[in-house]
Amino acid sequence: MPSKYIKKILEAKVYQVANETPLEPAPLLEERFANQVFLKREDLQSVFSFKIRGAYNKIANLTPEDRKHGVIAASAGNHAQGVALSCQRLGIPAVIVMPATTPQIKVDAVRRKKAEAILHGDTYDEAYAHARGLAQERGLAFVHPYDDPEVIAGQGTIGMEILRQHKDGIDAIFIPVGGGGLIAGVGTYVKYLRPEIKIIGVEPEGSAALYQSLKAGRRVVLDKVDIFADGVAVKQIGEESFRLARECVDRVIRVNTDEICAAIKDIFDDTRSIAEPAGALGVAGMKKYVQETGVTGKSLVAIVSGANVNFNRLRHISERAELGEDRECIFALNLPERPGALKAFCMAMGSKPITEFNYRYTDPDQAYVFIGMGLTSREERERTLAELRAEGYLLKDLTDSELAKQHIRHMVGGHVKHDINELLYRFEFPERKGALLAFLSRMADTWNISLFHYRNDGATYGQVLVGFQIPEKERRDFQRFLDEVGYPCAEETQNHAYHLFLGNPEKTDFE
Repeated sequence: MPSKYIKKILEAKVYQVANETPLEPAPLLEERFANQVFLKREDLQSVFSFKIRGAYNKIANLTPEDRKHGVIAASAGNHAQGVALSCQRLGIPAVIVMPATTPQIKVDAVRRKKAEAILHGDTYDEAYAHARGLAQERGLAFVHPYDDPEVIAGQGTIGMEILRQHKDGIDAIFIPVGGGGLIAGVGTYVKYLRPEIKIIGVEPEGSAALYQSLKAGRRVVLDKVDIFADGVAVKQIGEESFRLARECVDRVIRVNTDEICAAIKDIFDDTRSIAEPAGALGVAGMKKYVQETGVTGKSLVAIVSGANVNFNRLRHISERAELGEDRECIFALNLPERPGALKAFCMAMGSKPITEFNYRYTDPDQAYVFIGMGLTSREERERTLAELRAEGYLLKDLTDSELAKQHIRHMVGGHVKHDINELLYRFEFPERKGALLAFLSRMADTWNISLFHYRNDGATYGQVLVGFQIPEKERRDFQRFLDEVGYPCAEETQNHAYHLFLGNPEKTDFE
């Protein structure tokens, strides 16, 4: 049976529309992990995804009768673009059913290729069921995104290229897995010619259909799927792709959202390109494999499968990347509510960079502060928190809390219960070690900070919001402090947004 697929892969009709993508070294990843690392750049296809290969191979092999009636497909986005472009090139009508959760960038790309795009359901499986019904109703040929021999063969050409492009030894290839067409095609070809090469699938923890199926010895239907990596968000691996995967896959690695985001950053650092979450799975899995096994001096290939990501997702991705690398931790701190407490804590922190600081006055005796801290490793995180606890600070590590990372960090605040004589200022702090401590050291010991919000966003200057409790008779001294510290600032004490959500709502109106 594998020989049948090898013939199909060798004869696949992909290069009339697809490119032979480069296999590029990743020098920064190589340096960090002491292995040769190569990226198979499928994000450089004309539709920014490997899916064009399988889609075109399937459609190009349709009968004249099927072509005349047109085709239909269900897709979370990348297969949709592959089908739409293939049909546009071949002059065939196309209908694409996409989940309503599909990134708009993918929906727009499909419509630009003159295909009819129908949004239905929240998951691929719901879109798939609808597309199957429409195929029967309209007499259209269904082009499956992964569970079809011609599609699998088209994706298998990636494995053919990898072996041709890197003739020296390859130890492992890391392959993103959704429905399984990519790993089935690449794995079958590579194992037939080079059985010593490890084929390692990579899935998100929240949509690990192949992992669960291999563990059970049969295809498993997941109760729900995590749609962060929307390109691989399927509840069940394909029947044919699973049959092939059982023969060629050595291992499946599961990665979390933070690890995926960190891999997107790694790919950007090495290529200056931005992979989509599903597209970065191979790199995320490769990193986890090296960390778990401790291998060095090996030749590792990761397939970067796509780059169709909505621009507005990049803020979330960048925010989670440092957590995924164990370069940041977040924790709650209980401080006594008195002047100088924050300064004392900053001194206890020493040279550790603070990446985030969220605090709002709520109680005259104690303060609860949400803090982000820059790190180099998980071990440093554990050691630093232990040292702070030994100095008497009450801490709660929130780094592994999805609620804290996704929501709470953006919701710290609220109104104060009474007038606390507060002034509100926006500052630009230079992003250098000691900037906050230098600021606090110049403050009078009798002044209390009642609000503080800061988040490092990688710029030269950090945007900081600070509330001060300053008695009326000390306002001139406070202005002198602002002049001496020299950080650019603007007063926001009369800002309507401040009073509505942080200060006293009665001091503003909606007129």
